[in-house]
Amino acid sequence: MTTMDGCPGSGMRDFRKVDAKPKGSAAKVESQLRQWPIQLHLIGPCAPYYQGADVLLSADCVAYAFGNFHNDYLKGKSIGIACPKLDSEQEIYVEKIKSWIEDAKINTLTVLIMQVPCCSGLLRLAKEAAQSANRKVPLKYIVIGLQGDVLQEEWV
Repeated sequence: MTTMDGCPGSGMRDFRKVDAKPKGSAAKVESQLRQWPIQLHLIGPCAPYYQGADVLLSADCVAYAFGNFHNDYLKGKSIGIACPKLDSEQEIYVEKIKSWIEDAKINTLTVLIMQVPCCSGLLRLAKEAAQSANRKVPLKYIVIGLQGDVLQEEWV
């Protein structure tokens, strides 16, 4: 396995199978995205779609690994996405998440991360923001495996 920067999450993995047959339906899946922008650096934490919302904070890679991301996790939620390995100035993320909690008065916060070690940084940022906020909200995290399986789901 080759890694970049020593992170196991950067290791190359090939999930193709020689005799793989397509799974599931070819039916179009309707997008559940309710807003734009979605990247955490670009969002305004007090935008109308965050007010009193159930918010999903997702690592960038999750939507590609989890096939039914829109229907199972995004539906009915407002979203922010980030990459704890590649994004810079992450201290801004803590302030934006804290603003969701205190200013937008979000209802719940769900953090979706991949199973790779560097991805846990997003959960750490969310916990830090939640602990520093004066208002408390339910915080759940879900860990998605590299092939799209749910490995862990827990309320913090």
